[in-house]
Amino acid sequence: MSAPLFLVDSLTTAGSMVLDGPEGHHAATVQRLRVGEELLLADGRGGTATAVVTAVGRGTLDLDVVARGYVDAANPRLVVVQGIAKGDRGELAVQAMTEVGVDEIVPWAASRSVVQWRGDRGVRARGKWVATAREAAKQARRPWLPVVAGAPDEATTSVARRIAGAAAGYVLHEEATDRLTTVELPERGEIVLVVGPEGGITAAELSAFEGAGARPVRLGPSVLRTSTAGVAALALLATRLLRW
Repeated sequence: MSAPLFLVDSLTTAGSMVLDGPEGHHAATVQRLRVGEELLLADGRGGTATAVVTAVGRGTLDLDVVARGYVDAANPRLVVVQGIAKGDRGELAVQAMTEVGVDEIVPWAASRSVVQWRGDRGVRARGKWVATAREAAKQARRPWLPVVAGAPDEATTSVARRIAGAAAGYVLHEEATDRLTTVELPERGEIVLVVGPEGGITAAELSAFEGAGARPVRLGPSVLRTSTAGVAALALLATRLLRW
């Protein structure tokens, strides 16, 4: 089993360090790491370090850093515009998309989103997406934390502008004739993929995205849930882009 990963604000340049705070508590108290065991540290911005536990305290670990590394950011960059869904479906989508390699998630206030993020509720909901992405990145041993955009969400006009500035934009749509398996992909830049909410994407939204340069695509004959469509599409893109 691979060593567990813990996120830190910054990686020390010294040969030893103390892991404390929530991550230290999780490592020492929840995972019960012991002297001599190895773990991974990451700053969420590509920096990594391998460390060995030298002492265990109450919610803290003393560590010797034995190796350092850096992982370049992925290019092309995969951005998923996720229509806000009801219940925990949005968080399920964020979790799985993070595990398969999404680089940025944009919460989208689509016309057919049953739930609307407004005021404090929106701030809390977006915070849950951020926390979910963080934990999923640790589970997947990812050196880069995916960005969760929005303040707290994005309108259709903002999404269209994002598509217009990207290297390529695709909208998952059940009536599309082109398949994501065969469309041409850019070698560099940003690929924006739009996933609608439970009720789907309206004709006006699709028109706005096409006007910004997006191309409607489909995955296959099945209609997937909003919580799984983005995951399936990312897995396909990761394969085609040789990330996998």
